[in-house]
Amino acid sequence: MTYKIQKAAVLGSGVMGSGIAAHLANIGIPTLLLDIIPKELTKEEEAKGLSTDSPAFRNRFALSALQKLQKQKPAPLTSKKSLDLLSVGNLEDDLDKLKDVDWIIEVVVENLEVKKNLFERVDAVRKEGTIISSNTSGISVNAMVEGRSEDFKKHFLGTHFFNPPRYLKLLEVIPTEHTDPAIVQFVKTFAEDVLGKGVVIGKDTPNFVANRIGTYGLLVTLREMIERGYTVGEVDSVTGPLIGRPKSATFRTLDVVGLDTFLHVAKTVYDQTTGEEKKVFDVPEVMKKMVENGWLGAKSGQGFFVKKGKEIFEIDINSLEYGPVKKLQTPSIEMAKQVKGLPNKVKTLVYAKDRTGELLWNIFAPTLIYSAELTGIIADNIVEIDNALKWGFGWTQGPFEMWDAIGVKQSVERMEQEGREVPSFVKEMLANGVDSFYTEIDGDLAFYNGSQYEKVPTNEKVIDLKRYKKKHGVIKSNSGASLIDLGDGIALLEFHSKSNAIGLDIVQMINFAIDEVEANYKGLVIGNQGKNFCVGANLAMILMEAQDDNIFELDFVIRSFQKAMRRIKYSKKPVVAAPFGMALGGGAEVCLPATHIQASAETYMGLVEVGVGLIPGGGGNIALYEKFLKGLPNGVDIDYQAIATKVFETIAMAKVSTSGEEARDNNFLSFADGISVNPDHLIHDAKQAALAIYEAGYVPPVPKKVKVVGAPGYATLLLGAQGMYQSGYISDHDLKIAKKLAYVIAGGLVPYGTEVTEDYLLNLEREAFLQLVADPKSQARMQHMLVKGKPLRN
Repeated sequence: MTYKIQKAAVLGSGVMGSGIAAHLANIGIPTLLLDIIPKELTKEEEAKGLSTDSPAFRNRFALSALQKLQKQKPAPLTSKKSLDLLSVGNLEDDLDKLKDVDWIIEVVVENLEVKKNLFERVDAVRKEGTIISSNTSGISVNAMVEGRSEDFKKHFLGTHFFNPPRYLKLLEVIPTEHTDPAIVQFVKTFAEDVLGKGVVIGKDTPNFVANRIGTYGLLVTLREMIERGYTVGEVDSVTGPLIGRPKSATFRTLDVVGLDTFLHVAKTVYDQTTGEEKKVFDVPEVMKKMVENGWLGAKSGQGFFVKKGKEIFEIDINSLEYGPVKKLQTPSIEMAKQVKGLPNKVKTLVYAKDRTGELLWNIFAPTLIYSAELTGIIADNIVEIDNALKWGFGWTQGPFEMWDAIGVKQSVERMEQEGREVPSFVKEMLANGVDSFYTEIDGDLAFYNGSQYEKVPTNEKVIDLKRYKKKHGVIKSNSGASLIDLGDGIALLEFHSKSNAIGLDIVQMINFAIDEVEANYKGLVIGNQGKNFCVGANLAMILMEAQDDNIFELDFVIRSFQKAMRRIKYSKKPVVAAPFGMALGGGAEVCLPATHIQASAETYMGLVEVGVGLIPGGGGNIALYEKFLKGLPNGVDIDYQAIATKVFETIAMAKVSTSGEEARDNNFLSFADGISVNPDHLIHDAKQAALAIYEAGYVPPVPKKVKVVGAPGYATLLLGAQGMYQSGYISDHDLKIAKKLAYVIAGGLVPYGTEVTEDYLLNLEREAFLQLVADPKSQARMQHMLVKGKPLRN
């Protein structure tokens, strides 16, 4: 049977249920959101004249969820348009609508009997072949389907999303003993390719994979803090980015999750285990007391941390009073900062003979042992466990990758010296002469499966550039970028400067890449796998040259950048830009002239130069103006003033999209451009787009003149800025920047509707940029951004 998901339903409209529904709508799937009927009317509903028969009353919970989706931070919706794909109802009046959907996701209260009763009703109305899943975080999925029809059992499985569903990568898929393997494979593929998830196949065990080990690690850390007298702040100062964990570290993470939620998750394992494991999952009394007090973390305003005014304070776990946040300061921390590479940093810290080393060793050792004990029990292999912790908890390295980093042999020797019981799986591995969980086979990553190494299964759409370059080499490289042969006639230009900031080294590689591709390839992809696509030009270099009054040098740099952007635009072979994360300033300017943009769903694009006292200098003004023009249907009368005003506002207000879809709404992307929901597939998708454009008989654009709004348009553009200035909302320098920007977008003081060349507009842009960069107030803004990381309004 061929499965497809064209419409879905989510049962339960709480934070998690509505978040899953929003994620489905974000990717274009019409979704029905159902919840229970309220018990009684509120006073507000009575005042409106509603009765218990009114749809607004009966659908209250789902309707309220839709309203909350529009206010939540971080935003569950990628665009307001996603709301159009969400419809609401309730679990009594609208249950029969489930016969029209292809996937039903249950997200009601974590109570087995409630779920079983709901599934009995669902079984009576669903059509055969409909996939049903539960978002349970730990209840047995086998127990849920007892008494259900054979077709229901065959199509049922657990699908544990992590919160918030739009942003967290992990989806745990848990089959029951009855689930058709074809359903498991379909859901896995659909989740990766359409939902953009990283899928881990878990077993039907308490808390499944990520929460089982993650919760254990958090509880071990909490006990270590209590028993050895560390403070909350001291623990968080070394269990975050220092060891490859999120900034929220340990206790800020617990505050975000909610202490009550964490207690519930821990209790799931506590109730189903025995012995030493049960003791670990018995949450310390101090946390139980905090929950009794209503100190639940972020949602109640206080937990392990509390914010008073602008200051943050940490709790003293003995007195339960709040005081200043403390940080660990030890020699090993300073040593680790000097060491290159996360694995080496972690090893330096874990074996250090100071309070940092003792803390981390006593957290790592039991967590690594526990992970090894559960291999084969909660998931089939170490890769699934590592991925679960990386994708669900934001760890840079999974447990077994961490074990390799600190040295398996060395750590096991110490564990055994301390009387810790190392799992036989690990001891047998070492006895067989294997001293690492991961290795390489023919340049591909391989893992130890208990008897030998085997290659890690990979989706062909996932291209790891670091490993790819190691295996295939590069065509050419310099300090800022590398050109790589991706195969099938497509080359990739990868930025790898600090923050992927654009300097002359990257400009040189753009020119080389265009030459090479025009001569020997079908197309070019511009993409990378850094933290962000590109945060703009090398601001430090620009400021240094400006302060030294090297305007001639800056003029050369800006001309070079503009010419490189034109080469992208007019390349004889298609150029596809693949932005993700932040694509700001120069990063956006690299994308705008490309033949096609294949953006990640999480792309934050904007021309933000005004924030540092400048305007776009790499052709961004004209490129965005043209992007707006291209988005208009043929044959319509064009209101050039309206377009110029939109472009002016977008740049003057430094608007940044909050998603790839919103980048399309803001005209940084056209409707012909693509969006990849799975960030791991972005390079592959961009490559396929370049191939398709080439095979379709690509013909490069021809330079042509552009109509501008000229002098009258310039005056119109400045009206709003003048008003804000006179009202005191913007400074003299803000107004100066606005005038320069308006002049460039208007095309100077020519008559309205004058056709001008691209060279003419680029000259206006470059002149305005150089005038602003020489201004001391703009230089002060640049300096402030480099030092403080935020804009200066002088």
